Amino acid sequence: MSERPTTRLKSLLSGSRCIVAPGVADAFAARMVAMEGFEACYMTGFGTSLTRLGMPDIGLLTMSEMVDNAARIVDACALPLVADADTGYGNPMNVRRTIHEYERAGVAAVHLEDQAWPKRCGHLAGKRVIPVMEMEAKLKAAVDSRRDPDFLVIARTDAIAVEGFDAALERAERYRAAGADVLFVEAPTSTAQLEQIGRRFAGIPLLYNMAASGKTPDLDNAAMARLGFRIAIFPNWLLLAAIPAMRRMLKELKQKGGVADIRGEVATFKEFTEIAGLPEVQALEDRYGLPEDQRAGL
Repeated sequence: MSERPTTRLKSLLSGSRCIVAPGVADAFAARMVAMEGFEACYMTGFGTSLTRLGMPDIGLLTMSEMVDNAARIVDACALPLVADADTGYGNPMNVRRTIHEYERAGVAAVHLEDQAWPKRCGHLAGKRVIPVMEMEAKLKAAVDSRRDPDFLVIARTDAIAVEGFDAALERAERYRAAGADVLFVEAPTSTAQLEQIGRRFAGIPLLYNMAASGKTPDLDNAAMARLGFRIAIFPNWLLLAAIPAMRRMLKELKQKGGVADIRGEVATFKEFTEIAGLPEVQALEDRYGLPEDQRAGL
């Protein structure tokens, strides 16, 4: 029997390395992450909101929409998936259902944040945080309700921007005592703050969010590991990398009415179908003896 993704992720985070988890917003990106040999991936909330709704991460997506996206990513990619679960979508009773649904989707870990609803992306202004005791209750509900003991509950605090750095550390301390497996102090603004987080929570798995806002220092995974971080998420970098290429292609098409001049700059149709898993489909067609005129081919 193969190792469960939850068990695999828990094992990875128990070592001394910092695991890199590229952010994905859909199943297509997840397949690319797996093909490049990464050990885990991360479902970004902002990326999900942008690709699903064409809107920013300001609390517009429902729990069921987020879980649906996570399930599709899991189906497309065998890597352990860490997923954004926002605030848990309500009080502790709502959190219990949220955990059940994410577990059913095959997710290996979720992070729950202490923002008031409607939440904001952790690197946007206008955030509010709930009382500490309210968040502690949510975390206890999350831990109590999980069916797989290796499913990881990650506690995220957004308090730095609202109450200050020291208050954020105090919150993280209490969230750990409430049962959180991993701590996620969102949006530290200096290496000194990162070092202090590492010292304060030595021996506890820490998550590093390498967001594109520029608020958090840009470190590589070796440096993060030395500071005590055990997993680093890179939420929207695949989308950010795609945007210039998409704009380039659209400008070419708008200006010239065709794509002949940029054909050599884009992936081939064969590469496209390989990412989509066509070779695996063809192997199954062979296995099940489909007639030649019903087989998917190039």
